[in-house]
Amino acid sequence: MPKIQNSHWIFRVPEFGKIQITYFIIITFILGFLADSHSEYFWYFQGFLGLMLVHHGVILVKYTPAYPVKKHSRQEKSSQKIHFISANVYQFNTEYSRFIKLIEKHKPEVFLTMESNKDWEKAMQSLEKDYPYHHKVTLENTYGMHFYSKIEIKEAKTHYFVADDIPSIEVHLMTEDGFSFVFFGVHPPPPSPTEEETSKERDGDLLSTAKRVTKIDKPVIVVGDFNNVAWSKSSILFRKTSHLIDPRIGRAFVSTFHAKYRMLRFPIDLMFHSEDIFIEKLTTLENFGSDHLPVYCEFFIDHHNDQQEERIEQATTEEKIQAEEMIQKGKEEDGERDAVVTED
Repeated sequence: MPKIQNSHWIFRVPEFGKIQITYFIIITFILGFLADSHSEYFWYFQGFLGLMLVHHGVILVKYTPAYPVKKHSRQEKSSQKIHFISANVYQFNTEYSRFIKLIEKHKPEVFLTMESNKDWEKAMQSLEKDYPYHHKVTLENTYGMHFYSKIEIKEAKTHYFVADDIPSIEVHLMTEDGFSFVFFGVHPPPPSPTEEETSKERDGDLLSTAKRVTKIDKPVIVVGDFNNVAWSKSSILFRKTSHLIDPRIGRAFVSTFHAKYRMLRFPIDLMFHSEDIFIEKLTTLENFGSDHLPVYCEFFIDHHNDQQEERIEQATTEEKIQAEEMIQKGKEEDGERDAVVTED
C-alpha cells in the first residue's frame, strides 16, 4: 500500500510497520515448511514470501550494522563531545520526576521536549539552574516544545511553516570551544485515523524545514518526533532536499514508539545532520512514563574532515519540484485541531 503515492493515512500508516511485517514474513515462511508441502501451490506461496522478504530486507538492511558505513574518531581540531536528549514527553504524562531524574542522570548539554505544556514547563523549572539557556513554545494542543541548554544560545526562532498551531524551532548555539551549530526541533502532525486524515501537513512541514536548512551555512542537526519513518518517500525526499545525513544508516533502527509495546515499536523519532557533524552514539534511553522512548545522542563537530560528504544525496530537478508541491499542499491543508487537547 505505501507504494501507492496517496497522502491518506490508509496508505501512509503501513510504512511504519515494515520491521514487524518483515518478521511476520520470516515466521510465515518458516512455518510454511511445517504445513502440507505437497500442495501444488506451495512453492508459489513460498516464492512470493521470499520475494517479499528480499524487497523489505534490501530496504531495512541499510538501517543495521550490516550496512557498511565508515566510522570516524574525534581529532585534535574537533569540538568537544556534545550530548543531547530528544523526548516526546506525552502531554498527559504526569511522571515529571522520572524525566527530571533522566536528565540529571545523563547530563546532556542540551535537551528537547515535545508535547510539553504549561504543567511540564512548571515541572522543568528545577532544571533551569543547570540549563540557563532555553527557548519555550508552550502549547496545550500536544504540539508544545521546550529547548534547554547549557550551551549559550545566540539566536532562537519559532517557525510555523504550514499551520499557526504547529511550531518548529531553530536555535543557534555557540560552544565554549568556539564551535557554532544550529539545532532544529520538529514535531509535525501524524497521518492517522485519530488525528490528521492525510500526511500533507506532516510532509509540508518537514520539507519546509529542509528548505530552511539549505539557507544556513553552519553545522545543522534536525531532531524530533517526525511521525514518519526513515525509509518513507517523504523522509528520503527530506534527506535529499536538506542535504543532510541519516545517522541510522549503518547503525540501528532506534525505535521509539510505542514505549510500552516492544513488538509494536516504530522508529519515528528521527534525526538528520550535516556532513561536519559526526555521530558517536545514537540510542534510546529508559522509559519515563511517556508513550515514546527518549533519544540520546553523542556527537562532535569537525570542519576539517570532509569524509562524510560522499554520504550527501542531492535531489533531482523532479524531486525539487515535488518537494515544492508538497510544501504548498501542506500549507493549503486545513487541519482540524483543538487549541486545548484533553486526554479524553
